Amino acid sequence: MRRVWNVTICLSLIASSAAAQDAQQQRQQLGEGSPQPGNRPLPIPNAAPRPRPMAPGKKPWSTRIAESVMRRNPQTHRRWDYTQGVVLGAIEGVALKWRDRAMLEYVKANMDRWIKPDGSIEGYELEEYNLDHISQGRLLFGLYERTRDDRYRKAADLLRQQLRTQPRTSEGGFWHKKIYPEQMWLDGLYMAQPFYAQYAKTFRDTAAFDDIARQFLLVARHTRDPRTDLMYHGWDAAKAQKWADTATGLSPNFWGRAMGWYVVGVVETLDHFPANHPDRAAIIQTLRDAAAGIARVQDPVTGLWWDVLDQPNRAGNYLEASASSMFAYALAKGARLGYLDPSYRRVAERGFDGILANLVKETPEGLVSLVNVVQVSGLGGNLRRDGSYRSGSYDYYISEPVVTDDFKGVGPFILAALELNR
Repeated sequence: MRRVWNVTICLSLIASSAAAQDAQQQRQQLGEGSPQPGNRPLPIPNAAPRPRPMAPGKKPWSTRIAESVMRRNPQTHRRWDYTQGVVLGAIEGVALKWRDRAMLEYVKANMDRWIKPDGSIEGYELEEYNLDHISQGRLLFGLYERTRDDRYRKAADLLRQQLRTQPRTSEGGFWHKKIYPEQMWLDGLYMAQPFYAQYAKTFRDTAAFDDIARQFLLVARHTRDPRTDLMYHGWDAAKAQKWADTATGLSPNFWGRAMGWYVVGVVETLDHFPANHPDRAAIIQTLRDAAAGIARVQDPVTGLWWDVLDQPNRAGNYLEASASSMFAYALAKGARLGYLDPSYRRVAERGFDGILANLVKETPEGLVSLVNVVQVSGLGGNLRRDGSYRSGSYDYYISEPVVTDDFKGVGPFILAALELNR
């Protein structure tokens, strides 16, 4: 009897463990990727970025990975959040290029999970003053244009209202979140400014453009390192956070995806920013400064970029997919639109070819995956599950989980493929 009981307990524990593992994977696959062994980077071939020709009859990379997302994830995320916004925006771009109605319906279905009939947003709280919650609102403009359903306009108005009352530094910079007082992070420029500019252009809120310019120029002035042209992840105007330098308020390292958010935020905001605005040239100059620094730290072997940008040979650092995808996209778009020298197109192409050679995996079923995406990195806030503090140190950045198919990498990869006609 004891043996049967022990076997029953063992089987129950195995089943519980498997169920927990499945539940974790399911949670992560809703936008935040699937686990890699030990939550660490997978080994890569360190292959040179040679062009990877498309096999006869194959669809473009942008379409293939967008369709892979749709096949794996009927639901893109479990809450209103920028993570699904970045991938849905990329899929919308593919859909509009190829006039793919199924993709547009997929975008609409996943947005409609959150937009209520009265235009309110499920789970959204304006009083949190979280810039991350603005970004997904960019999908509302296309939905409103295609359907003329007024709930999408009302939802956009609600997000715009948050920006009217968002807490600010003494110089007028948006706090990244209410829970992060006096802090501006590079991430926040992507999270809020493209929406802010598109709203201003669409609904003739023209006074907003001065404020949009202020956000970019403030962050660039405070976070840019003139020696390297790289940008620190965050700046604490109060110089009070444990991660902040007591003299400058800056965090201590150059995190790849943070700079990726900044440069993507610039090129996507400029799509809606007035050509004759007096600060347009200054915003473009911040992109040129950043591009110069980004090009200098591109890995000479693979064409990729490191998680901590300026420390390629340090133990634990790795070639990271989301930053590499963001840089390939933003540099290519900047070169095409004349914001950057045409030579940056080649930098972008090397980066994209490096991604294909080292970070893209294909399954026998035809699905495409992107490996070695850092799941998340931040500064300060609550202690992590293991009790550690997000200090912004080198050791902190390389300790964060590394996953496959996190939308924060997949979305920019799709955008880079679209921009490079790949």
